[in-house]
Amino acid sequence: MNKHLGSIERIVEWQSDLTEIRRDIHAHPELGFEETRTSDIVAEKLTEYGCEVHRGLGKTGVVGTLRMGNATRSVGLRADMDALPILEGNSFDHRSTNDGKMHACGHDGHTTMLLGAARYLAETKNFDGQVHFIFQPAEEGIGGAKAMIEDGLFEQFPCDVIFGMHNRPNLEVGKFAVRPGAMMAGGGFFDINITGIGGHGARPETGVDPVIVAAQMVTALQTIVSRNIYSQEQAVLSITQIHAGDAYNVIPQTAHLAGTVRTFSEKTMAIVETNMQRIIDGVAASFGAEAEFDFRYLFAPTVNTPSEAQFVADVISGMVGEENMDRNGPLIMASEDFSWMLREVPGAYFNIGNGAGESGCEVHNPGYDFNDDALTLGASAFVNIVETRLSRED
Repeated sequence: MNKHLGSIERIVEWQSDLTEIRRDIHAHPELGFEETRTSDIVAEKLTEYGCEVHRGLGKTGVVGTLRMGNATRSVGLRADMDALPILEGNSFDHRSTNDGKMHACGHDGHTTMLLGAARYLAETKNFDGQVHFIFQPAEEGIGGAKAMIEDGLFEQFPCDVIFGMHNRPNLEVGKFAVRPGAMMAGGGFFDINITGIGGHGARPETGVDPVIVAAQMVTALQTIVSRNIYSQEQAVLSITQIHAGDAYNVIPQTAHLAGTVRTFSEKTMAIVETNMQRIIDGVAASFGAEAEFDFRYLFAPTVNTPSEAQFVADVISGMVGEENMDRNGPLIMASEDFSWMLREVPGAYFNIGNGAGESGCEVHNPGYDFNDDALTLGASAFVNIVETRLSRED
């Protein structure tokens, strides 16, 4: 497939400009609420394009606004800006210059696509109403969406509807996917701190071994999904960290477990949390240890308004053809901070292909890179959404 098939011709002319912006952001990744350089670039570009620019929502967030005509109708478009605490494994020229930080999820591409849409809409002015370009910080589990909302995002920039887009590896460039209703799981992070009685590794009978307690908890917690969740529901509980001890011959005093839970409903999330507490308390008590459990519900399920999901599918199928628009894409067990914005405003979240085959490295991987061939398509998708929703003919 032609990499620009479906892209707006004028935006295709900016391919090299967009690629330069994207690669510059990739080379200078910043973690959540630290995106000062990225925010400066975004604000500078929006000002250059002729947008009203507002800064400081959610600490490092930026909102650009375009107004045309007298209509009060409004559309919000959102992109995320933060990177991940990952040491990049790539060797290309635009690899990260900030060791231990990397754009391993494609937020550099999302930001650039939205800037491309802002530039085009500011130039052509082919809409009637207001467009708010929302550049969100701290999507990666740090609460950037909530921070912007709490700072008055939708009071200052009212949106009738809002749309967001995320790249999907192993989906061909030129293809898109969306689904009505729940699309991505809600997510929580947890920490379990176990306190036993430390002692000599040769004399375990004199203490309470928190490593054994932790091991029993890991096994027991896995039964929640299979034995406490209704079989038609979906849930994932993963222990992703185990920490205990510093010496070969010392039974440690403490052990630490951490991980994540993903579900497609808040009811199921609550069931998981309740049963985790029950198991943690019970296992600790049975061994004579103590345990503290901290559960943080960070992401709501990403739930698309059915009418807006259909709207996105209709608009984008008009761009790239029905065969390249999956209207009932797969449920995604990963979570998305944009979910909190969808709780406040009707809208939809959709996927854009980042490339299949060997180039389709998954996100959150040290070898990932956003595919620049998708930049003009993503910008064009945002533009078509705005021009259709805020058509002068309505």
